[in-house]
Amino acid sequence: MRAFVTGGTGLLGGNLIRLLADQGYQIKTLVRSAKKAETLFGGLNVEVITGDMMDIEPWAHHLKDCDVLFHTAAYFRETFRRGDHWTPLHKVNVTQTVRLFEYAEKYGVGKIIHTSTNATIRKRGDGRPSDESDRMDPDEALNLYGKSKVVGDQAIDKFLREHKTPVVTILPAWMFGPGDSAPTGSGQLVLNFLSRKLPGSFPSGIDVVDARDVALAMIKAAESSVGNERYIISGHYTNLEELFAILQRVSGVQGPSKKFPLPLVYLSTWINERIAVLRNKETDLSIEELRVMTEMKRTSGAKAVRNLKAAIRPLEDTLRDTVQWFRANGAKG
Repeated sequence: MRAFVTGGTGLLGGNLIRLLADQGYQIKTLVRSAKKAETLFGGLNVEVITGDMMDIEPWAHHLKDCDVLFHTAAYFRETFRRGDHWTPLHKVNVTQTVRLFEYAEKYGVGKIIHTSTNATIRKRGDGRPSDESDRMDPDEALNLYGKSKVVGDQAIDKFLREHKTPVVTILPAWMFGPGDSAPTGSGQLVLNFLSRKLPGSFPSGIDVVDARDVALAMIKAAESSVGNERYIISGHYTNLEELFAILQRVSGVQGPSKKFPLPLVYLSTWINERIAVLRNKETDLSIEELRVMTEMKRTSGAKAVRNLKAAIRPLEDTLRDTVQWFRANGAKG
């Protein structure tokens, strides 16, 4: 099998490439930094293509002869920091994503596995876990990234009505895992814990999942799903207090014991954002990230477990491996 992976140096893309290599796939990957790819994939038989989702045409021909496209690239991390991000969000996560799928069909790709997010899933009012049928409207999204993914999923629905290439959409929860070289927000949380920068916890609730479990589910979708389906990959519903307790066990670092009321956390986060603007700096926690962490939404991955035989490892294993990877790559603590 020949696979093309966008976003190869990201947390999900990198773990996906390692799993594909272990399973004997021939791999091409799109990256923005060839140097970073060489560091992450040294020793693996991976064809690295340098390019960007902002400009697809120069590299789209590399899709030729590929059996499956795994699309993990997105405009994401930057959106939780200050500035107006809607224009690049819409271009990368909507317009160029559909354009990429059109090129995939043109060059004969047999199936597309697309990465969306469970942030596109509406929270149920009765408190029960939401599933793939609970689709959000764009104006319901908690932030612009979520909105762009809702709009993107709607654009993919339109693509499916007009084209023949099957698409499977994967909707991961908040991903943790080794190989988080950016780092993502989850990786930064672990790094801040290890360096004892976290003052305490606050009321929170969020679904998390190991990026390796998401990657394996994507491969199973490529090999077994008929396409035009949607799968939430959600491992554990947790909160900051539990995350800190597990991180303390697996790292040996004493976690913060203070617990702050939510109104105070929102106020201090808002103040810190204003100060950061004046100093031309970024904050460790933005209001948009705070909204996600305090929504208390639960999503069900039962369909993926049932149809894809998706496997979810213990959260403690995920966090232990994440800590070990960061320490092996220079993290203190």
